[in-house]
Amino acid sequence: MKRTLGARRSRRGIIFTCFVTTTDRVAVRVDGEDYPMKAVGGGFFKAHVDGIGPGASYKFVLDEQELPDPYARYLPNGVHGPATIYESKHRFRSPGVSRPLREQVIYELHIGTFTTSGTYLAAVERLPDLVRLGVTTLEVMPLSSFAGSRGWGYDGVAHFAPFAGYGSPDDLRELIDSAHELGLSVLLDVVYNHFGPAGNYLRAYSQDYFTSLVSTPWGDAPDYSHPMMRRFVLDNARYWLEEFRFDGLRLDAVQTIFDRSEPHILRELANQVAQLEPRKILIAETDENDPATVTVLGCDAVWADDFHHQLHVTLTGERDGYYAGFSPGARGIADVITRGWLRGGTPPHDLEAEHLVFCIQNHDQIGNRAFGDRLSSQVSLDAYAAISTLLLLLPMTPLLFMGQEWAASSPFIYFTDHEPELGELVRQGRREEFKRFASFSSPEAREKIPDPQALETFEASRLRWEERDQPGHHRILELYRDLLSLRQTDPVLRAAGRKNLRVEARGMVMVVRFELGHDQRALVLNLDKTPIPLAEVFAVDDGWTRLFTTSDFSDNLPAESAVLYAKRS
Repeated sequence: MKRTLGARRSRRGIIFTCFVTTTDRVAVRVDGEDYPMKAVGGGFFKAHVDGIGPGASYKFVLDEQELPDPYARYLPNGVHGPATIYESKHRFRSPGVSRPLREQVIYELHIGTFTTSGTYLAAVERLPDLVRLGVTTLEVMPLSSFAGSRGWGYDGVAHFAPFAGYGSPDDLRELIDSAHELGLSVLLDVVYNHFGPAGNYLRAYSQDYFTSLVSTPWGDAPDYSHPMMRRFVLDNARYWLEEFRFDGLRLDAVQTIFDRSEPHILRELANQVAQLEPRKILIAETDENDPATVTVLGCDAVWADDFHHQLHVTLTGERDGYYAGFSPGARGIADVITRGWLRGGTPPHDLEAEHLVFCIQNHDQIGNRAFGDRLSSQVSLDAYAAISTLLLLLPMTPLLFMGQEWAASSPFIYFTDHEPELGELVRQGRREEFKRFASFSSPEAREKIPDPQALETFEASRLRWEERDQPGHHRILELYRDLLSLRQTDPVLRAAGRKNLRVEARGMVMVVRFELGHDQRALVLNLDKTPIPLAEVFAVDDGWTRLFTTSDFSDNLPAESAVLYAKRS
């Protein structure tokens, strides 16, 4: 019989279970009182403590060493503190939202900076704005508890405990339930390729969770050949999907999940998720450009970052870092749309458009920049409007990063809250990271990079919702609403796929054609900084009508603009 690790309610009290291979002297300390735990085989220890219930605090004690529970459900005092026994009182009003992948419009957000107060319940108040915008799906950045009071979430160590700084577990349930009532799906970003540098106590319980045979940028890799690490991840995924009713998971950097087992841990996860109702989805982040992530490992979609990279290089001219392999020009944009990706890997011929997640910015592409500056601060609003039109009308699954819909002025900077010694290493590491960039070759330039440990770095990254009403921002917001409405209502755009998509490019001009029977749509983009005669790139005969444009014009297509034409049968 499969044992539930951590603490669970019984009729008389609480049953505590843990997995330990480092000692046979194990106890649970509940509100300061120790209770011996009995070995029950296979490395499991168990104790039934009568007369206690929700609200009690506990830690496990191994050879006199007091340790937090890696399977804790609530850590109100942080990852180094005792767990609090938590019993949900939330009564779900909605079973969840299951929608086809091709109908997804994903909105990525970070709970801590999405609102002024940075809580689950504050996020609830903004859900109607997202519905009016036209997104269908929220993708919440990682919520597993991590050390400190602020962070991106990718340093999570207690994967069963939602970060208490954002509110209680039931506050999170209320956020998800409220989203479902408004017709929004909710995905959770999860990190199964590594654990954070502070607060990971799994090793103290058993060395079997990790392997020194595989080294990662974060240290020894999780050992997915061992049943307990496999179980940790599979149980955790079901926990989020069943007990919180998330509609799917975004899997972080799956190329760094090492597993030679059969089946691969991702395949086993996909098989498990496929059994759940309502249907859940898995989206993988990977830089391998390999369709096998979908066709073999069973994920529903992959982040296809080459689209972002090619657009960024074309619009900004930047060629540092991972942009070095891309050349500016509309031809490259056309190629990535046609092929799915440009660099290495196997062409994704067998993947439909919705299996490829495209974006013009996300948390990584903004936050990994030295100053966390958004694309809208690097290019003109006209150019921003034009490429937003391309993103939102292509049949690939679009992903927006919070605030993108109004060209938010706030940056999204890398921020942390580690203990002083580790914090100093992170601070210096952040600055060393940019040595390879020409603009940060000098120590003086690197000293200007925001300190990730500073509170003001975090505060600067908060969205300023009030700026949506300012003229330039409001223009972009209205454009996003119009485009997402068009994406949903236009029959040709709704039915578009890779097979009925043709892309032409010349210089900095591109024409994207969509076909459905005798009905056609043509999106013309001029990414050049000068106007061009429309007739030179697109023949507008009597059968074409203008459906949408980012800039009014007559014969000359304005600089940095986009226009959508329709021809109806």
